[in-house]
Amino acid sequence: MEPWIIWIIAAAALLIIEILSQMVWTLCLSAGSLAGMTAALAGADPLWQAVAMAVTAVATYIVIIPWYRRWHESVIARSGHQSRTGMDALLGRRATVTQEIKPGELGRARIDGDNWQVRAPGIHTTITRGEEVIVNSYDSIILNVSRPTPNS
Repeated sequence: MEPWIIWIIAAAALLIIEILSQMVWTLCLSAGSLAGMTAALAGADPLWQAVAMAVTAVATYIVIIPWYRRWHESVIARSGHQSRTGMDALLGRRATVTQEIKPGELGRARIDGDNWQVRAPGIHTTITRGEEVIVNSYDSIILNVSRPTPNS
């Protein structure tokens, strides 16, 4: 198999990985693989093909990361908030109690179809099933909630 074919297969595979995982470095490696393919088509030996791949991947990374950061900051500025993922994405969300929450005990609440263990620190009365609560924090996989204030 010709070396340039190997390089184009590597570039395509890395591009697919980039699309599925959204890890910027695989995009850079894909660009580097295209440079390796170009070097192979130009008749360079395998060492220079690898050098072309490495240099292009690093250069692409140096160019893309500052551009990506600027773009991400502009998205945050336009939306007015930091995008959150994982457990942090639950902070401030409203949940519906599915199993009553007694003072000092765990209950359960549903957010977007997911059922979570919750506790309501600082409450002195039971939060009944069907009431809305707001997620304030979390401890491992247990959400700390409170009743919403009248103006929230």
